[in-house]
Amino acid sequence: MASQMDILARVLEQSALLVEEKVDAQLSKLNEMDDDDLERLKERRLEALKKAQKQKQEWLSQGHGEFREISSEKDFFGEVKDSKKVVCHFYRNSTFRCKILDKHLAILAKKHLETKFIKLNVDKAPFLTEKLRIKIMPTLALLIDGITKDYVVGFADLGNTDEFTTEMLEWRLGCADVLNYSGNLMEPPTTTQRPGTKFTKVEKKTIRGRGYDSDSDSEDD
Repeated sequence: MASQMDILARVLEQSALLVEEKVDAQLSKLNEMDDDDLERLKERRLEALKKAQKQKQEWLSQGHGEFREISSEKDFFGEVKDSKKVVCHFYRNSTFRCKILDKHLAILAKKHLETKFIKLNVDKAPFLTEKLRIKIMPTLALLIDGITKDYVVGFADLGNTDEFTTEMLEWRLGCADVLNYSGNLMEPPTTTQRPGTKFTKVEKKTIRGRGYDSDSDSEDD
């Protein structure tokens, strides 16, 4: 009977052959291209780069790329109208967990230019707070095309701990399609959990358009 090392060696050898065949096929395809084909390929790639750069500049002009505070409800409607994907942190200064969330949002704002990250003091937004039925601080409203698709209320979806990672929040926002997440949406990112820490698995297909629980407890101060 072959040893485990022999089996592993054969598997690695077969994998290497498959990779080599794939590379050879790509090289063969390139070799078959004439100058006109290569020029068209170069032009398509250049056009894609120009398009991506133009989109980046458009996002930056709309206030993407940084986590900003807006001063009023009127500003909120303008910000949401201008951008396809928006994360708005409804906060209160007296709630220390809001400051924890701010730290992570500032990091994600720089990483995900496709999404606008803003914050609004609930004391300056009584109409919105009532309309969106925001009762627990902090609350993130996740908007796509000007419509609130989902909420992150407190830290329940982030492991019920103040020590959640930026990656955990990124995953949760990715589940709501409010940013482009490159990892596995079916499972939260691997973290070192404290005893008693509980993570809530969020199914992507069930959270879109989820309403806010109007029977939630009062503010988490």
